[in-house]
Amino acid sequence: MSGVSVRERAGVLLARAGALALIVAVVGVLPWLSGRDPALSVLRARSAEQEPTPEALESVRRELGLDASPAGLLGDWLGGVLRGDLGRSWVSGAEVLPSVLSGLGVSLTLMGAALVVTLLLACALCARTVVRGARGTLRGGSGGGGGAAALAALPEFLVATILLIVLSVWLGWFPPYGWQGPRHLVLPALALGVPAGGVLGRLVDDALPAVFEERWVGLWRSSGCTAGVIASAALRRVLPLLLPQIGLVAVGLTGGAVAVETVFAVPGIGRTALNAAESQDLPLLQASVLALVLLGAVAGSLAAVARHRLLGPGLRDAALSLPAPVAGATGPLRQAVPVVCAIVMAVVVGWGLLLEPLRLDAAARFASPSWAHPLGTDSLGRDVLARVGHGAAATLGVAAGVCLCSYVIAVVLGFLPGPASGVAETANAVPPVIAGILVAAVLGPGAVGASIAVALVSWPPLAAHAAALVQETRAAAHVTALRAIGSPPSWILLRHVLPAVAGPVARHAVLRMPGMALAMASLGFLGLGAQPPAPEWGLMLAESLPYVERAPLAALTPGAMLLVLAALAVSLSTLRGWGRTNSGLFGVIRSRRAPITEGVGA
Repeated sequence: MSGVSVRERAGVLLARAGALALIVAVVGVLPWLSGRDPALSVLRARSAEQEPTPEALESVRRELGLDASPAGLLGDWLGGVLRGDLGRSWVSGAEVLPSVLSGLGVSLTLMGAALVVTLLLACALCARTVVRGARGTLRGGSGGGGGAAALAALPEFLVATILLIVLSVWLGWFPPYGWQGPRHLVLPALALGVPAGGVLGRLVDDALPAVFEERWVGLWRSSGCTAGVIASAALRRVLPLLLPQIGLVAVGLTGGAVAVETVFAVPGIGRTALNAAESQDLPLLQASVLALVLLGAVAGSLAAVARHRLLGPGLRDAALSLPAPVAGATGPLRQAVPVVCAIVMAVVVGWGLLLEPLRLDAAARFASPSWAHPLGTDSLGRDVLARVGHGAAATLGVAAGVCLCSYVIAVVLGFLPGPASGVAETANAVPPVIAGILVAAVLGPGAVGASIAVALVSWPPLAAHAAALVQETRAAAHVTALRAIGSPPSWILLRHVLPAVAGPVARHAVLRMPGMALAMASLGFLGLGAQPPAPEWGLMLAESLPYVERAPLAALTPGAMLLVLAALAVSLSTLRGWGRTNSGLFGVIRSRRAPITEGVGA
């Protein structure tokens, strides 16, 4: 192993350790960053009826040691962590460590079951491609990537809501809430595993056609190797490339668990962190966020170790890469999907914008669909269609602004890959929900905080893409020739390098915008984004869940719009025009994990 490689890996480890320390430090000083009195927050969490007199607040400060400086409190807490003491809850007074271990055990059990669902679904989605490729009958790229991509685009909280409504409320097959036995595990595991299985299934389905076109496959087949042997070798060939993405899927399970545990009232570490953030229970929040971030870091490290071993001694110091995924055929049906989705969204949003979203009508609570209220009303008698139409501006408009900011940051940092690499790697491993919890604790719940949280985790994939394009363009023969004839560096940058980067990264950013909108909706669903009475889709879904039996359309309509948005993003990603530039959805997903100095299949 070369010294450069050792230094690079050491730099990545130091960057991740530094970022983890920064996250813990930020959590430690949240009460002071937010500008709220932590003693008041603790007093209200303990007893809502107690009067917050100066004497009572001073008593809380003395009890918890809040008179010390933030740095002093943080130092004391870190010293306790090294001794295995995570402190005591500011709200209940109980030790934090048992609560964190209990929640962590529940979350690990849930994530283990979700991982089983993920692998089974991924195998089912790519089985057709594996069989046909091994037999030599694969034509026109992968077999069934559209369904996999549709599943991959679904946010966990939306899948959880649909499963809760259909399988629990309507059919009564599974319990809707709680954590008391194996039957309570089924729906949360499905909610986490289905989107993750879609991601892995699509990645494998996209990568395998390029493997089956390599020369060794034809040689093995002509030598009499069976289809099973070829299929096994092809999977081993593609696994090292995809293992970092598997680690990223595990990180996604960690973040998605927060929303899923909230929907199904599962007492896991994600729900513990969310409740601690709401009550400003600082020691419990510190320990919970630390556990969540460590889960993601361990998952990524295990994936890296597995990839290192799969590559073998001969390839450990070399980059294992595959050709660009083979583009599938584009028929009239596939081209019609984005048009239909766009028309549906335009009609619903346009019609809803003509109605009043905040008008209350107590006499029309839970009204059925009618000409006056085409999609019925919610628990306060507000028109559902009006709120969905006006919520599009809150959901999609803010996502467009976040997308623009992420694009500008990515293009700038793409020309400075060194300083940004460590930060990008760490930000890439932080789920939006965790960032939302931290930002909401500082700024308070709201659309601004949710936008900042999504922006913080949205720029690294775009920056990785931009950096790869910058390096590729700078190494091109025509740029080398321009330098040789004495062209000014600024002229080369503005006339050749920047145009080669700006266009593809812009298309990449637009393709990611629906995902940003879904992330915004996820934070709104958890109460970390837009606040009532704002007509934001995630917030609408959360408000309607308690009344889903009486007014199912109030919950299903924003969920359906999120599904249409996901379908629109997926259909755009699979069009051949996008694939030429970004290697289709495979190139986009791959760039989420690629280091800032590596190629991303652009």
